[in-house]
Amino acid sequence: MNWDWDKLQEKRQRQPRPSSSGGGGRDPGGGDNEPPRRRDMGGLPPDPLRKIREFTTPGGKSLWWLAGGVCILWLLSGIYIVEPDEEGVVLRFGKYDRSVPPGPHYRIPFPVETVETPKVTQVQRVEVGFRSQARSAGQAQVRPVPEEAYTLTGDENIVNVQFSVQYRIRDAVEYLFRVTNQAAVVQSAAEAAMREVIGTSEIDSALTDGKLRIQEDATRLLQNILDRYEVGVEVIAVQLQDVHPPQDVIEAFKDVASAREDKSRIINEAEAYRNEILPKARGQAAEMVNQAQAYRATRVRTAEGEAGRFAAVLAEYQKAKDVTKKRLYYETLEEILSSTEMEKIILPPGTSDRTLPLLPIDVLGKRPARPAPAGGGN
Repeated sequence: MNWDWDKLQEKRQRQPRPSSSGGGGRDPGGGDNEPPRRRDMGGLPPDPLRKIREFTTPGGKSLWWLAGGVCILWLLSGIYIVEPDEEGVVLRFGKYDRSVPPGPHYRIPFPVETVETPKVTQVQRVEVGFRSQARSAGQAQVRPVPEEAYTLTGDENIVNVQFSVQYRIRDAVEYLFRVTNQAAVVQSAAEAAMREVIGTSEIDSALTDGKLRIQEDATRLLQNILDRYEVGVEVIAVQLQDVHPPQDVIEAFKDVASAREDKSRIINEAEAYRNEILPKARGQAAEMVNQAQAYRATRVRTAEGEAGRFAAVLAEYQKAKDVTKKRLYYETLEEILSSTEMEKIILPPGTSDRTLPLLPIDVLGKRPARPAPAGGGN
């Protein structure tokens, strides 16, 4: 049975209160009536279905629709999208639950599940020894940080090293939950790695031709440190921006560096000259050797031929001495008379005793005249 206590109280207030039998009673018409009291009615509780009946009234149905709309919006809030350069990390009550690839996904709405979406393909950068500031007139302003830049080399010299580190996220779970303030961790580890590498190098190597090796060694060492810390990042490159000695001695170091560069330049020029001269000299020497060998072979072959010819003539001479003498005599005359460089005068027999020998005046006239003797004369 439902009890409507409010209606019961109103009904009691409308009924007159009976007067008491004693003189101390109050007049129901003129006296003050006692305020109505709520009867206990046997200790029964208030009506528990009254609020529910209020929701079933036309005004209460709108509250049900409002509650349903809020519930639907809450469920729709679990839809989320992971961008192509991101990785989704789903947390259930703050604890890692799963990782999801790029694309649309659903989670249990807040506060049950939340999603972290770090950009795993974005290349991040930290600077050690300097800080880049806003560009002014098209040029980037750099503010040095000496407490990070100064380090000690292996030969106990102080050098100012400014470099930057490029990295990206390799493991999103480690990156989010193993360490806090990841950029500061990478910067501190990079500073420690660079100090260790510079501490095993000489200052001349750091200022001149050893920068590439320093960058490679620092990259490997920094990656090992971050892997031990489980930071979850991959080091792409360590780039030296500027390496120079302290300002107080920079001019002296510049002079030393210039002298070393001049030394290297002169050595390179000497090596280039040597590389040009030596092959040419070797070629000329080989040519002379080949010519000598050819001349030797020619002379040997000629001598061997002459010796063979003489041996053949000797054999014939021994067979017929008179005939061989005449043949040799005729061959010699033929060789002399057939020469075009020799001027020949032929006289008939018997005239040689009566002929006055004449000098070849036309030939003598072409020769240079001898100087006259100092004492005069023809």
